[in-house]
Amino acid sequence: MQYMLLIYNCNRPEPSDPGFAEALARVNAFAEECRRRGALVAGDALQPESTATTVSVREGKTLITDGPFVETHEHLGGYYVLDCRNLDEALDLAAMCPMAEQGSIEVRPIVGVPGIDHTPANFAARSE
Repeated sequence: MQYMLLIYNCNRPEPSDPGFAEALARVNAFAEECRRRGALVAGDALQPESTATTVSVREGKTLITDGPFVETHEHLGGYYVLDCRNLDEALDLAAMCPMAEQGSIEVRPIVGVPGIDHTPANFAARSE
């Protein structure tokens, strides 16, 4: 089963910060552990909320708003998608994530909806 780990409230050091190399090594070690278990599907850091644009459609009209959809004190800083045996493994890996030490990791199962195809357009070309 796939799970999304949503990473909240973590300050990501910049490459020029003194702790950047250590933080990068810890994140890479976490990703390597996920790969070793065959669980890592995807993961990325996100740009700050100030770069967000929210799109909604109401009564056939598209509304575009700068910034995140809701005002919140929590900020989403990144994510991982993991393919785990069960929720226990997903929670175990979430606890290993270095960002859990300063922020929080929300773990959610990904729903497989019959008939929805989210395969990337270039997936077939890569796998041939």
